[in-house]
Amino acid sequence: MPSTTPLDFPYLAELNEAQRAAVTYNDGPALVIAGAGSGKTRVLVYKLLYLLDCGYHPMGLMALTFTNKAAREMRQRISERAGSVARQIRMGTFHSVFLSILRLHASLLGYTPTFSVYNTSDSRSCIKAIVKRLGLDDKVYKPNLIHSRISSAKNRLLTPEAYASYGELVKYDAKSGLPRIAEIYRLYWDELRQSNAMDFDDLLLQINILFRQHPEVLKQWQERIDYLLIDEYQDTNFAQYMVAKQLMQEKGAIFVVGDDAQSIYSFRGANLDNILNFEKTFPSTKVFKLERNYRSTQTIVSAAGSIIAYNEYQIPKQVFSEEAVGEPIQVHEALSGELEALWAGEEIQRLHREQGESYDSIAILYRTNAQSRTLEQVFRRLGIPFRIYGGRSFFDHKEIMDVMAYLRVLINEQDEEALLRIINYPKRSIGDTTIQRVHSASRTHHLPLMEILRDPLAYGVAVNRPTAGRLQSFAALLDELRTLSQTSDDLYDVVEQVILQTGILADLKSDTTQEGKTRVENIQELLSGIEEYVQATLEEGDTPTLASYVSGVALLTDQDTQGEGEEAVTLMTIHASKGLEFPHVFVLGLEEDLFPSSMSNTGRELEEERRLFYVALTRAEKTCHLGYTRERFRNGRTEFCRPSRFLRELPTELIQFDTAHGFGSTPSWLQGPPRPQRGGELPRDFSSAPDFLPQARPSRRVLTQRRWGDEAEEKHTSIGDLRIGTRVLHKRFGEGEVMELEGSGENAKAVVAFDAGDTKKLLLRFAQLQVLD
Repeated sequence: MPSTTPLDFPYLAELNEAQRAAVTYNDGPALVIAGAGSGKTRVLVYKLLYLLDCGYHPMGLMALTFTNKAAREMRQRISERAGSVARQIRMGTFHSVFLSILRLHASLLGYTPTFSVYNTSDSRSCIKAIVKRLGLDDKVYKPNLIHSRISSAKNRLLTPEAYASYGELVKYDAKSGLPRIAEIYRLYWDELRQSNAMDFDDLLLQINILFRQHPEVLKQWQERIDYLLIDEYQDTNFAQYMVAKQLMQEKGAIFVVGDDAQSIYSFRGANLDNILNFEKTFPSTKVFKLERNYRSTQTIVSAAGSIIAYNEYQIPKQVFSEEAVGEPIQVHEALSGELEALWAGEEIQRLHREQGESYDSIAILYRTNAQSRTLEQVFRRLGIPFRIYGGRSFFDHKEIMDVMAYLRVLINEQDEEALLRIINYPKRSIGDTTIQRVHSASRTHHLPLMEILRDPLAYGVAVNRPTAGRLQSFAALLDELRTLSQTSDDLYDVVEQVILQTGILADLKSDTTQEGKTRVENIQELLSGIEEYVQATLEEGDTPTLASYVSGVALLTDQDTQGEGEEAVTLMTIHASKGLEFPHVFVLGLEEDLFPSSMSNTGRELEEERRLFYVALTRAEKTCHLGYTRERFRNGRTEFCRPSRFLRELPTELIQFDTAHGFGSTPSWLQGPPRPQRGGELPRDFSSAPDFLPQARPSRRVLTQRRWGDEAEEKHTSIGDLRIGTRVLHKRFGEGEVMELEGSGENAKAVVAFDAGDTKKLLLRFAQLQVLD
């Protein structure tokens, strides 16, 4: 290890004072708190360059990241400065670097150096086979749920023996109706051993076992690694923390970079305490704070700083910007989720048309994937190109496609593709061989599959009586649901019964992972879409039908991929946006129980939600637009919404409240002097619905409506408060002007030219038009 460190390398002049101080400090552990947009990657790259210039051998440097992309970017930037020496640095993700070490010492752990690494699909397939071998119900012991539990255990360094002896975990499993998880974990562990394989989580667990059980190996690596650098330290879990501690607690040559204010992955096992307690783990730590933001305007940086200041568990910092002051943060109150999306769309069109901003420069951020449905539909209507970042269109999610397949079969029982998709989902013990035999009989007798399913033995299908019974039960369920769909005047209820009676909802709810909860949210959002379709159809005087709804969805999903090959607005969850930046950012759905999430019950959970909002704000470079609604259709009812507590925490001098649609002046909740206490308590004036929303009401589901006749209706210059030329507000279409009035009583109608470009003839008893002037 070199004894001197030169301080006069030219590239150091490219750093600001705080960055340079961090880079040139080699006298012990260093914790670099890198605020949003403060040049974190640059500091890591220059630290590695500086260590090389100080005489450290590249093989003695280990740099750990969370993504291959980050590792590639760092290596490329070092190569541009230092050349081929960059290839000798042990740089990569935690998993890739630990894998290379484990292969060198595999025999000590009972593996050969060529052991396989199971991906998620391999692991779940193996667990599925174990569940089947034990004779357990895989609808209860779902492979992805069991895999998630085992993954969590391994990241907490719990072997099967430790898991089985952990009383609280065993009790929790029993309470969850999964008392045999410990047994499955043991069998899965043995299966991996027998297959000479590790899974992804083993790469973290086994290196800890290696270092603990073989101190000579730990000592060898402590001597080999002269300096350890870790990126995004706030995202490390217990297993990753322990490796860093074992390698460098004595030597102290550790340099970690992170931002506690951007710790948003606790659901993946990330432990905020790792960064908060870094100085306790490495007592001689020197803390460096990178507080200058190079990304955003002063307004955005000040707003984000004010928000995060409300958190109790944090490392205090004063992030500042020397960019322009910038525009105020726009806060918009919409009447409904549809109007919130319409507002965002119109603002995007304005930015594109009037300011020449490309669609690529704009991002829409939301708390849950389900929120994309309304945005997708509204943006298609407005002709705004978009792409779903790191995900799929709402209607391309498996759970949505499954429900739609059931609906397609109810409409057209000869739809074989849809029928084959659902015949064994949710699982009803109808295997591939049985399906092939049914299909063969269908071809032999020239009959639809449904006819064969109704009486398989009569058509010579080679199955036993229990299997034949399962096929007939499936056909009977579809026939029962088809009859309901043809006789019921409540389309929402029809789709809801499909979801319930087929077992889809029960199947999804049995998965208590974050992935499973997201799927349930998507199903609930699909039902919200059904309700919106019904109301829109009734307003225009037509009768809602299952066939027209399914056809409409098919037309949506059959369109060319939005945004592919052209500039497009980016739609994404806030979690997916971390590490990205856009000139213009919209954050939608800022309502209590949505953002912050209703599942955030403890103080620390609320603080993570606040950190998530901080991340959302700091993605914006030039402008930030925040939206919330007065009411939103959720869980089968129209729910009145309370503005998110995070809006109240924004300094009023940095906000421009949008009073569009005649909602009046700045709302009372934004004006009053009291503010929430640190930790996130809900202010008293947020605790119930505002005055203009006296109480929640169930959504209307009156679906019977005769079609309008062709006979001419009597024209009027006024009906009630409406007159020709009156400005009105509609929940879905926004503001517009009344052009015509006709009919009377239940058949009274208005023709409205909406500002967004649509002209609609609406039944007044359904339209709920609000007069603006």
